[in-house]
Amino acid sequence: MWFEVDGVQIFAQTGGRPFDPSLQTVVMIHGAGMDQTVWQQQSRYLAHHGWNVLAVDLPGHGRSEGAACGSVAESADWLIRLLDTAKLETVALVGHSLGALISLDAAGRYAGRVSRAALLGVTPKMPVHQDLLDAAAENRPLAGQLIVGWGFGKQAHRGGNIAPGMWMMGGGNRLLEHAGPGVLAADLSAANAYEAGLTVAGDVQCPVLLLLGAADKMTPVKGARKLQDTIADCRTTVLPGAGHMMMVEAPRETLKAIADFLGAS
Repeated sequence: MWFEVDGVQIFAQTGGRPFDPSLQTVVMIHGAGMDQTVWQQQSRYLAHHGWNVLAVDLPGHGRSEGAACGSVAESADWLIRLLDTAKLETVALVGHSLGALISLDAAGRYAGRVSRAALLGVTPKMPVHQDLLDAAAENRPLAGQLIVGWGFGKQAHRGGNIAPGMWMMGGGNRLLEHAGPGVLAADLSAANAYEAGLTVAGDVQCPVLLLLGAADKMTPVKGARKLQDTIADCRTTVLPGAGHMMMVEAPRETLKAIADFLGAS
């Protein structure tokens, strides 16, 4: 499904079902350097169980045109313009990593537009190692290799994909290799610079799920505790053995947590 936002074409996949204005809508937002394909294991189920799904490619990502946004707040503002374009007053948000920060920022600053928010692989601050920032700025393959190496848990390093013959880490590398020049660097810089996490968390009025991987090295479980303490209506679910890329590493468990939170039956 295509939308024109700020004069450029934006793509969102709908989980294989046509958009139905009578249903509630969940907007799914990917992480740094990625695109809507990371939600393939979850979006189809939600679309067939009572929800409109818009798994978006952020500007400059995947099939969407335009340039990557320069900050988390800019991305959250863009998200609201997307909702306006789609004539959606209120939606649920599901965001991963950078997408979780964007969802958090939108839920805090545009409280009336967000009915609930599931934040995956999130901490209020996401500092990025300088070596990774440098590699991304230089468009070196090392950047994707570092993300995959740190982002997947130990079990994923040994295999473990629920689809026989599929290699999770290889797929992650290929996805990041497809990012356009400068996209990953812009995303990582935005995450690294974001300082407003706890401030906006205090303004969030909707129910929030923190979905965390027990083996996540990039946004460790302990780093999310301040969000749990700050957000008024917040629950936390920790997936045993999963790393930062929980949607791929533990797709069924991730789906169950999201579907239970959204009330998708």
